[in-house]
Amino acid sequence: MRPKRRRLAFLSVGLVLLGVAVALVLTALEDGVTFFYTPSKVAANEVPAGQQFRLGGLVETGSRKTLEDGVSVAFRVTDCVRSLPVVYRGVLPDLFREGQGVVAIGRLEASGVFRADTILAKHDENYMPKDLADQLKEQGQWHADGGGKPCAEAKS
Repeated sequence: MRPKRRRLAFLSVGLVLLGVAVALVLTALEDGVTFFYTPSKVAANEVPAGQQFRLGGLVETGSRKTLEDGVSVAFRVTDCVRSLPVVYRGVLPDLFREGQGVVAIGRLEASGVFRADTILAKHDENYMPKDLADQLKEQGQWHADGGGKPCAEAKS
């Protein structure tokens, strides 16, 4: 085999291997991407069906209920405009409270209920998902110290 053909063969094999590596990386990244939505965006049908996503907002005051199985919890997440029912099976984080910020990771069922696999409660006094904080600022429901008023207080 001539040196020119040998180089061409190595280059061809190298390009094929590079293409396979890029395809594997893109596939892995696609599975790991989880988008963030507020209840208003979900109500506007901006969420692709069956896709896992993060739902962020405030836990609606008075909405938390333990279900009959004793392990599942139902509550509503709101962005002070719309709210969405959430069902979670498991132990809630210690910082989970009504009127506080929360991010739920899961899927929207055909019935309109968000089935959460993971619940993340706010971790300090200034935490708020960026999209929700921006929306609350637009509505004039944001304190200058970085915290948000619960929606029940804002509406009254």
